Amino acid sequence: MHAQTLYEKLWSSHVVHQEADGTALIYIDRHLVHEVTSPQAFEGLKLAGRKPWRISSIVATADHNTPTDHWDLGIQDPVSRQQVETLDANIREVGSLAYFPFKDARQGIVHVIGPENGATLPGMTVVCGDSHTSTHGAFGCLAHGIGTSEVEHVLATQCLLQKKSKTMLVKVDGQLGRGVTAKDIVLAIIGRIGTAGGTGYAMEFGGSAIRALSMEGRMTI
Repeated sequence: MHAQTLYEKLWSSHVVHQEADGTALIYIDRHLVHEVTSPQAFEGLKLAGRKPWRISSIVATADHNTPTDHWDLGIQDPVSRQQVETLDANIREVGSLAYFPFKDARQGIVHVIGPENGATLPGMTVVCGDSHTSTHGAFGCLAHGIGTSEVEHVLATQCLLQKKSKTMLVKVDGQLGRGVTAKDIVLAIIGRIGTAGGTGYAMEFGGSAIRALSMEGRMTI
């Protein structure tokens, strides 16, 4: 048996079924839900007469359409307010492990409140209907964004249809200069490989400069 990367270990430990062409169902440990990509998914479940497979995997918050100040004024935009109220109603109906609604002290950016509240843990598969979900990879998770139809699929089955990615190791060694941050590191990497340089790959980051980063810095990467 050959040595495995972290991605390969996470993948192999979560495969439920795999076809000969490599298409696989992988089990999802944590499903982060917000108000923008979930309404159609919950509606699809209702129309099909289904319920979420495992509500204890769901951690939800309103974050895309919530103001960051003047909470006393509420949500002024009617479409934004409707999306947040729809999430409130859906979570009341189906339940969740945790829900941080608008004006809750723990409410915030979905990819921040997960780690803050211990919902993101090493070794998990994590999905969310948001392109920034790979943030959770900083904690040793297999994490990626999914579309609305996939949000419904995960709610209904606790699984996601995937094909295994290729792997890429990016090593960054040395000590960062004064004023150089994690964002500078990742921008330099993008400048080297291009904006599509990681397409089809699960990228792992290593080297002394990465090891020296704070968790916030690793989340930025």
